[in-house]
Amino acid sequence: MIIRGRVWVLGDHVNTDVIIPAKYKFRTGDFKELAKHVFEDLDPTLASKISKGDIIVAGRNFGMGSSREHAPRVIKEAGISAIVACSFARIFFRNAINVGLPVIEVRDVNKHFKEGDIALIDLEKGIVRNETKGIELRFSPYPEFIMSLMKAGGLAAYEKSKVEK
Repeated sequence: MIIRGRVWVLGDHVNTDVIIPAKYKFRTGDFKELAKHVFEDLDPTLASKISKGDIIVAGRNFGMGSSREHAPRVIKEAGISAIVACSFARIFFRNAINVGLPVIEVRDVNKHFKEGDIALIDLEKGIVRNETKGIELRFSPYPEFIMSLMKAGGLAAYEKSKVEK
């Protein structure tokens, strides 16, 4: 599974209330509407600049805060195809897997990318490449079961495909 896209760089400790501000989170269950406000408190224009397939590169402890699945679902709905960070809050990491949003931990990844760089991620080989700079970084690939969830589009889609067989 190969992912390729333009990079948006975010910092350390991006919390779930910055990903989707609480003032919107409980107004609607429409994730398309919520995606219009993704990262609004970091950059009010970022949501309008994100294109389908873009990738987030971030620092440490990405997704700290609330345990709700809103944050990774909104990020995915906004068009982000993957997040590569130095580390993730554990509950965010698991929620992202559940919704089919690839999240990859790579030590010091944020030191190797600038906004606008092009990244290529090979989930099966465990490679993140900055195609703009020609830098290749490695990570531990997902176990087979997690790869199955990613290919299906998340846990619900995976379970649905099992029922349909």
